[in-house]
This record gives sequence, C-alpha cells and structure tokens, in this order.
Amino acid sequence: MLERIHLETLRAVSQHGSLTAAAAHLHLTQSALSHSIRKLEDTLGVAIWRREGRCLRPTQAGTYLLAVANRLVPQFAHIEERLHQFAQGERGTLRVGMECHPCYQWLLKIAASYLDAWPAVDMDVKQKFQFGGIGALVGYEIDLLVTPDPLYKTGLYFEPVFDYEQVLVVGPNHPLRAASHIEPEQLAAEILITYPVHIDRLDIYSRFLTPAGIIPKQHKRIETTEIMLQMVASGRGVAALPRWLVEENAGKFAVFPVRLGAQGIDKKIFLGIREADADIDYLRAFVELARAYRDR
Repeated sequence: MLERIHLETLRAVSQHGSLTAAAAHLHLTQSALSHSIRKLEDTLGVAIWRREGRCLRPTQAGTYLLAVANRLVPQFAHIEERLHQFAQGERGTLRVGMECHPCYQWLLKIAASYLDAWPAVDMDVKQKFQFGGIGALVGYEIDLLVTPDPLYKTGLYFEPVFDYEQVLVVGPNHPLRAASHIEPEQLAAEILITYPVHIDRLDIYSRFLTPAGIIPKQHKRIETTEIMLQMVASGRGVAALPRWLVEENAGKFAVFPVRLGAQGIDKKIFLGIREADADIDYLRAFVELARAYRDR
C-alpha cells in the first residue's frame, strides 16, 4: 500500500541525490531506506529508481510518482500545520507567493499595515516555485499569489487590487525621453533590460514587440530593480517597468517614463487565493486591505 512515507522518501531522494543524504534528511538509516524502496517496488510491481553511478534516477514510473509526491506532501504538511494551529489557538502564517518582481515593491505598501492589524499572524514571502505560482497555490505551497497574469482555474479566485501602466524607462540623455509615446520599431536598435523572466511572460514582448515582429538589438536580464534603474540612468539601455515604480524612484535615479504605444499598456495586480480558504479571516483581511488601498 502506498503511504505518505513513501512519497516523502521519493522527494528526499530526488532533492538530495543519494540514499545516504536522503536517509540523513529523513532521520533513517540507509539500509532502512533501501529496504523501504525495495518493498515499495515489490508492492507496486515496477521499478521506481535506477542507479547511475552513485546517483539514483527515477524511472518513468518513478517520475510520475515523484510528481504526485511533489503535489501531495506539501498539502499534508499544510493540513498538519493548520490543525496544530487550531489546537494551540494560534492564527498561523500567511504564505505569499510573488510572481513578478515589481509586485514585491507593491507588497511592501500593504505588509506593514497588515502586520500591525494582525499581530498573531506571521508573513512568509516566496518568489521561486517548483510548479510556478498557480501550481504553488493549487499545491498548497502558498496561501496567496500576487500576480499580474492570473490563470483562472476551478477552485481559485482572483481579485484585482492595483491598476498600473507598463512604460518604457529611459535615461536623461536618451533621444526618446521627450517622446509622447513610442512605437515598436523604435526599440529595434536598443538594448532592452528586463527582469530574468521568459519573454512570453514579459508584456513589452507579448503586447508590444512580438505582435509587430520587432526584436531589440540586445536583451539583458537583471534581477534587481535598483541595478536595472542605475543601468538605464547611466545610458546602458532602456527598460520596461510599471510607471508607479519609475515615479517612486525618480528622486533616486535620473530615469523617465515613456508610454508604450499611443494607447499605452494597462496592467493590473491580482491576488489569487483558493476558494476553499476564502473564509479564513486573516487571509480575507489581507485581500480586503489590498482592495481598500486600491480604492482610496
């Protein structure tokens, strides 16, 4: 019979790469772990792992079972944590997932007020997910997803909480600084600086450059907003960022926003939660606080 320990074993071996390291993580002996895997394979009638040198690699069946384990084990942990909190009369931790880099700057506007209002609730922010933001929400890795690109799925609810415009960011001496707006072909000779995200997830590509068949001369990826703005201010390229983020940093960096296209690119930040969690008071309170911040 397949049990939770089997799923945790699969994850441990996959994450740590060897039986020795996995056994140490699970506080078991290597022989006990090997016996558990052999017994599971005998019960299922199929090999789960194959040995390649000193490493273990999942078979096709193992890959499938590992995917199941990666979905279910976090849910078991979440259930246990919630039940423990109920038993102790505690609130818990609001696990927030961030699916865009500027979203973190927006979160800072809400976090202080929220933590003041809910002193019994901690907040944990995650930016890297095994299955992406939606997968992390469905898989109970996080409780709330902050994203500009909601993916509507059964069992999930998304609330728009912040409207903004995506703009081109240029330095003080850039010839496009005085333009009322730009067209895609004007970026063909530019060095475009973005966050390290696949171009399919970048609005300047999906909603501006790609439909026009334009690619920039060069594409550089930078992790941090501050370095990106410093690069733009020093004339090393242009970037695409939310207008509010550019305006908030205008006193620190000599950068200027320019509209992308005559109509601009309008965006929203959404909060995504599981519909089943909509009645959790401290989770609902965060959504309501964000909504109030939007409407004020």
